[in-house]
Amino acid sequence: MPGASQPVGRRERNKQLKLDRITAAAHELFAERGIDEVTTQQIADKADIGTGTLFLYAKTKGELLLLVQNSLYAEALERGRADAESIPDTLDAVMAIVRPVVECNRTQVDNGRVYLREMVFGDPAEPHHREALTITGRTEKAVAAVLRRDTQASEAHAATTARVVSAVMFLAMAASVNVAASADEIVRDIREQITVLLPR
Repeated sequence: MPGASQPVGRRERNKQLKLDRITAAAHELFAERGIDEVTTQQIADKADIGTGTLFLYAKTKGELLLLVQNSLYAEALERGRADAESIPDTLDAVMAIVRPVVECNRTQVDNGRVYLREMVFGDPAEPHHREALTITGRTEKAVAAVLRRDTQASEAHAATTARVVSAVMFLAMAASVNVAASADEIVRDIREQITVLLPR
């Protein structure tokens, strides 16, 4: 039948099931112990696969963390974007996008900091790194869309300002001096910096 979707083959289903098991195992172990206290062998054992199979899906613990965290960051972004739609004030709307991303990052501080490091310094051609960078791009587009509500802001100016907001957010979350800071403290710091960027 033309236009009908093809059923997923057994091999593809098996691959997806393995990926789901790997993701669930890595998520649970990273959340419990943090990335530095978990080995790839422990993840493979929990997922009930061999380490060789594990490395077909992710070559390093950093890639495994990206695999786990990308979906969490994407969900946080979507929540923030939805919240921002109903907030008329530009700064408050931008912060509505920022807050859930910061909260996601601070759920497990060491994991959050490693995630940011992997995202920035990892191989952009590797699929999990590429997805993390895509999420960052979507975050910047969401912020730019809020900034564009002000009809005096050009598309280029909004995009540039959104990149600066992204950089401020990244540094606030990744900075060693903020390791012990709460999500609320980091959000306040980001808000103070973004306030300077926006027209009064």
